[in-house]
Amino acid sequence: MPVISPERMQERYDAILEAAKQVFADKGFEAASIAEIARVARVSDGLVYRYFANKRDLLYQVLRAFYERIMPDPEAEAREATGFRERLHRLIARHLEVFVADTDLCRLFISEVRVARDYEGSEIQALNRRYTSALVGIVTGGVAAGEVRPDVDPRLVRDVIFGSIEHLAWRHVNGRSRLDIRRTAGELTALLADGLCTARGSRP
Repeated sequence: MPVISPERMQERYDAILEAAKQVFADKGFEAASIAEIARVARVSDGLVYRYFANKRDLLYQVLRAFYERIMPDPEAEAREATGFRERLHRLIARHLEVFVADTDLCRLFISEVRVARDYEGSEIQALNRRYTSALVGIVTGGVAAGEVRPDVDPRLVRDVIFGSIEHLAWRHVNGRSRLDIRRTAGELTALLADGLCTARGSRP
């Protein structure tokens, strides 16, 4: 049996993952099949199972790659932005950009993955919490700098912001309207910052 190089194995892995992303986005998780993913990747069904345990494993690896691509860098944010309000605005705008750039995966996550029975305690839930924890750090830093009221619960702010963005983006995700990133980010930042900030932190 010929030996397959690590490079060739990685190429196959990447091809199957990309095919799975396309099929899941097009048909949803339940309607997707390993056979169709293999066809799109131009490999055999059996080869898919050499790299992935099952369809659920494929879905989670697709989403893991998605999170790794969009995972924020809090240190970079701190270097590039000045003050709580600007950091908050950048995070909100970036999250809205994710919905525009990866609309199909966002729809898949909201409508199928997060409501699945095995989501609680999964690697995907852990990645989602890690992704949203950047906002907790921004709020905590704002409190420490005297820009955010000390009685503000960072976790509550996290839930309010990401919940609001998801609600605002849902019509875009379903193809019913276009999401205006600049306007939405500005309005949401203003609304939240005016309620969270001290007089010092509320200055634009």
